[in-house]
Amino acid sequence: MKVESLIFDMDGTLWDSAANVAASWSEVLERQADVDMKVTEADIKSVMGMPMDAIADKLFGAYSEDRMTQLIDACGDYENEYLREHGGVLYDGVEDTIAKLSGSHRLFIVSNCQSGYIEAFLDYYGFGKYFKDILCWGDTKVSKGESIKILMEKNGIEDAAYVGDIQGDCDSARFAGIKFIHAAYGFGSVKDKDAEINTFAELLDVVE
Repeated sequence: MKVESLIFDMDGTLWDSAANVAASWSEVLERQADVDMKVTEADIKSVMGMPMDAIADKLFGAYSEDRMTQLIDACGDYENEYLREHGGVLYDGVEDTIAKLSGSHRLFIVSNCQSGYIEAFLDYYGFGKYFKDILCWGDTKVSKGESIKILMEKNGIEDAAYVGDIQGDCDSARFAGIKFIHAAYGFGSVKDKDAEINTFAELLDVVE
């Protein structure tokens, strides 16, 4: 598959941050007098890939809309600080493969996360040098498919593939009119794809 640019999902594609996200959120919730709950790694994995407002509704739906917003904002802000210090679980082969791909492709990231999350990932691993641009739900407040289109227009991208792990990623790629590569080692299955990788390093064989 020959494409000029590659756009990456984050969770389930580049890394698994669920355990540390759960740890950071639980710290925040323990400090809330009106909250009697903990967030587990399984809870976080169950909402990976969803926009932050949808995550708030699912996990904090018992609270008022204003309180949900306060809680998700507090959790997201502290999560960014926590991940910048502690990182997550990087999938095997990501650093070497990204370094090689950056020599032949323009690389980007689009995620449904809060602002600052992608930056925390890039800062922790020192990957900022490999990516030309990033965009997330926290920046645009629109769907991932729309965010992909915004990023493409901004960077003059005409020929690209999106690499992600769940059906929502595939749907977003189709919405943006680009190819989709399924990271089958991630969090979900996909009905429609142009290619599939079972390890991150396999991406080299798919696109080069």
